[in-house]
Amino acid sequence: MSSLCRRYGISRKTGYKWLGRYHEHGAAGLQARSSAPLQVRCGVDAAVVSLILKLRDARRTWGPRKLLARLVMDHPDSDFPAASTIGELLRREGASAPRQRRRHDAVSSGPVTEPAMANDSWAADFKGWFRTGDGLRCEPLTVSDGYSRYLLVSQAVPKISFECVQPLFEGTFREHGLPRAIRTDNGSPFASRSGLAGLTRLSVWFLKLDIWPDRIAPGRPDQNGRHERMHRTLAEDVARPPAATLAEQQTRLDAWREDYNQVRPHEALGQRCPASFYQPSPRPYPERLVVWQYPADHHVRRVAADGYIRWQDRLLYLSEALRGETIGIARRDDGNWAVRFRGYDLAILGEASAELRVCGLARSGQATNTPTTVT
Repeated sequence: MSSLCRRYGISRKTGYKWLGRYHEHGAAGLQARSSAPLQVRCGVDAAVVSLILKLRDARRTWGPRKLLARLVMDHPDSDFPAASTIGELLRREGASAPRQRRRHDAVSSGPVTEPAMANDSWAADFKGWFRTGDGLRCEPLTVSDGYSRYLLVSQAVPKISFECVQPLFEGTFREHGLPRAIRTDNGSPFASRSGLAGLTRLSVWFLKLDIWPDRIAPGRPDQNGRHERMHRTLAEDVARPPAATLAEQQTRLDAWREDYNQVRPHEALGQRCPASFYQPSPRPYPERLVVWQYPADHHVRRVAADGYIRWQDRLLYLSEALRGETIGIARRDDGNWAVRFRGYDLAILGEASAELRVCGLARSGQATNTPTTVT
């Protein structure tokens, strides 16, 4: 046996296996046999397969893990296979296609403000515009809670302007309360690349509500990655293809927002829905804003409609976004002046040159007097 096995390049164990089959079955025992297991442990019940394919047909953009999470929630008494098995089943049934890998040239530095609880930080942005079937431009404004991923706003606006956007934020603040910060990019109407401290009418209003304008770095959308990822899902689910009319598109957006919050599992939340994590803010929207009282050592000036103030017998331009507001100018330890709006530093005013040096928006940490009037 050893000599024969060496001649044909097989082990003695294999040689005795074939010899045993010949003794037991004759020449028929030398035929090749199937190597498939006698019992298929990963076999999926036909009823379970039907549930998986039915949900997949309704949710074409969901992957195996999200499908599994939703199936477990909807059918807690059923026994479902692992997500990898569901993925293989979808491929075998022609119900999935490999997703094209996206190239990431920039390395994310993470969010600007990491939320520790609901309403610590909201994110706001405009989904890239597209045209509905009737040729109208649709540009949805979206607002989400950074901690729970809860989608607060998904509304198409006719124009990117303060007049169109501010009422949507006001309605959201009335319904959900005030966040501590709102993360945005540096575009209009959230910020101005050329204005003092990047102020716009909208960001000035945020500051009056004690909401920090949490701006990402220019050219770094990855710093608002959670919100951008939601935009990709929005495009896949309700914008490709777009609806026939703008009204129908808004109906889609409203239904999708409800589904996103209440039905769609989120992997970063342990495959739970955003609605199970979100709760309204304890900071209610104020019906009247308190008039800010600057400390006694501040020189108080009111900003004119054209954005100027009078300082040391001359006109000094600040920003038209501050028109009608009062600002305070206080002496710094280095002899220069700090230009402040409420509790925020906007710029430094040189003592010798009387030139305004932009230093970026920062909290001043200055104490205030007790307010006595409201507006």
